[in-house]
Amino acid sequence: MPVFKTERRVGHRPEQMFDLVADVDKYPLFVPLCEALKVRRRVNAGDDGIEILVADMTVAYGPLRETFTSRVTLDRPRLHIVAEYIDGPFSRLENHWRFAADGEGTRVSFSIDYEFRSRALALVMGAVFDAAFRRFAEAFEARADAVYGRPGA
Repeated sequence: MPVFKTERRVGHRPEQMFDLVADVDKYPLFVPLCEALKVRRRVNAGDDGIEILVADMTVAYGPLRETFTSRVTLDRPRLHIVAEYIDGPFSRLENHWRFAADGEGTRVSFSIDYEFRSRALALVMGAVFDAAFRRFAEAFEARADAVYGRPGA
């Protein structure tokens, strides 16, 4: 049952980082292993600034491709994003993003907890996923610099 957690400080505002992570349609441009992402449904969950997405993400590594479906809750007032597994090659997958002001930047917390349904797939893809998750925070930070400019530049 792999769990990966990281926390880092970036030089962009919390709202900017939230917007960047919430823009799931752009993931194939910069997220490690993400070959495609399709949002099936978007729903505003009332007047409280919460939006819920159902999305299919295809991850690829060499000839291997797997697609899974997640329910993503974008909680703008709390600057919190949660993705919960619905269907695909996992028995469990849940990840959290939290964004908090930290001086003139943001403290970004990312965690993911997952388990492959198939032991064979876990053996083949487990190390690849672990390496990709370790690069996630860096990929989002680099994307923020590309979209918003490098802090202090």
